[in-house]
Amino acid sequence: MAIQVAVCGPRFCTEADEANARRVGELLAEQGAVIVCGGGVGVMAAVAAGARSRNGLVIGVRPNDSREGASPDLSATIVTNMGEARNAIIVWSADAVISIGGSWGTLSEVALAMRRGDVPVFTLGGWRVVQADGEHVPGIRYVDTPEAAVGEALKAAEQGA
Repeated sequence: MAIQVAVCGPRFCTEADEANARRVGELLAEQGAVIVCGGGVGVMAAVAAGARSRNGLVIGVRPNDSREGASPDLSATIVTNMGEARNAIIVWSADAVISIGGSWGTLSEVALAMRRGDVPVFTLGGWRVVQADGEHVPGIRYVDTPEAAVGEALKAAEQGA
């Protein structure tokens, strides 16, 4: 069975986040991973476009009651009518999580993944989660490039850590 990687990120993203997401999509598709994302615009659309450009499989988990607003590059769309609660579905469907950029929704996906406890979480840009003493929260792995995000996420997913 293919490794499933959740790619999370804001709908209103920077050009750098969009470029990183597209490259992450390309790299995941080249490695045969299935991408699970929110299926909308911004980072979600960019990762889907990148994956589809390499004939990858992308599942979009939508928050509303229709496919309206879904990225045209999705392979399949799951309509949940659950609002932001769909973030739990995205995270629980993943063998690894990559967040790109930052928004409140992205932070909630990182938090849900950390709460899950058994899924590796990688952050490319965006949020840096720290404790009261200023130290990074243990468990979130910060990476600087799409290549590092994908390479480390796939390795961790294969190892089950």
